[in-house]
Formats: sequence, C-alpha cells, structure tokens
Amino acid sequence: MKKTLLCRGLVGLPLGVALGQIITVIISACVGDGRYYPVVPELTEAMGGELYAVLLQTALCAVMGSGFAMASVIWQMDTWSLARQSGVYFLVSCVLLLPIAYAANWMKHTIGGVLGYIGVFVACFLVVWLLQYLAWQRKIRVMNDRIGGDGGAS
Repeated sequence: MKKTLLCRGLVGLPLGVALGQIITVIISACVGDGRYYPVVPELTEAMGGELYAVLLQTALCAVMGSGFAMASVIWQMDTWSLARQSGVYFLVSCVLLLPIAYAANWMKHTIGGVLGYIGVFVACFLVVWLLQYLAWQRKIRVMNDRIGGDGGAS
C-alpha cells in the first residue's frame, strides 16, 4: 500500500502542475482579450509579484495533484462499501482542496466566498460521482450481457 501511495503521489505531482497550467490557459482564452492570466490578481498582490505567485500556485497544484492521485487508492478498498469510499474520498478531497484554493486565492477570503466555493465543489463532486457511477453500471451491464445476462448465476 505504501509503495502504491508513493508511486501515485509521484505521478500526481506533474499531472497536478500540468492540469493547473491547462486551466490557466482555458481561463485566459475564455477572458478573450488576448492576454495570458497565470494567476488571479489577488495572489500576485499577496505574493508581491507575478513570479512568486506563479511559483506558489505551481507548488500548490503539484501538492493537489499528488494528493488526489494518492487518494485514489480509496476506490480500491474492496472491503469498503461504495458509500464509505465516496464519503472518505469526499472528506479527503475537501481537506486537500479547500486550503489550497484558499492559499491560491481561488476563492474570496470571506465566509460567503468559502461557502460558495464549497458549494461549487460539492456540485462538481456529485456530478462527477454520478457520471462515474452510471459509467460503471453500464460496464457491468455489458459484462453481464456477454456472460449470459444472468450475472454468472447458475
């Protein structure tokens, strides 16, 4: 288990950085004024310059990628129910993402900003969870159909 966590964490580092970079490109394209926005202005101001803000955000994205990759082992806990896996993964995700989002100024530093960010996170988590659940349900149905439609029961 430790080796799996370490390997996933190491793979997650560059994936987190890459995803963070892709998101900044998408956000910059959506703004549509031809400029590149590597970080939110509040982070640049808080860090005293764009370079320091980008360095901090890159490090935070690396930690986030590593954390999410390591947390994915939760889905391999065969003795846990789907509800337990989902609940633990949700809690780990919250504990990981919310402080990073706060430190990177991805949310306003107010109660409303934090609650709004949590609301968006919960909504995104539920949508992704539901889509994954439906995809797995479909895969199971296809496998059952291939082995005779009765799930292998004789």
